[in-house]
Amino acid sequence: MTLAPSALFDAFPQWFAPMQPLRVLDLACGTGRNGMWFLERGHSVSFVDRITASLPSQIQENPRADIQQFDLEQGVTASLGQFDVVLVFNYLHRPLWPWIRDSVLPGGILVYETFTEAQASIGRPRNPAFLLGTNELTERFTDWEQLYYGEDTPETPGGSGAYKATIICRKPLD
Repeated sequence: MTLAPSALFDAFPQWFAPMQPLRVLDLACGTGRNGMWFLERGHSVSFVDRITASLPSQIQENPRADIQQFDLEQGVTASLGQFDVVLVFNYLHRPLWPWIRDSVLPGGILVYETFTEAQASIGRPRNPAFLLGTNELTERFTDWEQLYYGEDTPETPGGSGAYKATIICRKPLD
């Protein structure tokens, strides 16, 4: 069973449906569900994860898909360049923050969504290293244009059934 991509992409087409092809990074991509949304629309996508065997054949066989397998928690040793859109879902490794910021082109978009500290009260993850503190996403990107910020609880209509924070922000041009 393939999970659906984030509803954010369809909810904000002004940021994700440009006329020209984008270069997208799906970081800690898992099964590639979010990068696949962009791939299906003609964009080039780099899928990065520690294990890439779970990527479906439609990604593995697509010429616009660049699959990179490495353990992000051992440090990013490869230069993947910069991207118009960087996606990070359900993953938090704070030492990567500077690298993630540098990976977004000036004027590019970052979409980051992961679990908050409240998640530990209902399930996994429970390790504080993998949970966002209060307002942590907005504080990490105070110098970027915040396009959207939201927090879900298990009771949020249409939410994920988890405690999560989501930010969509644009990197300054200068």
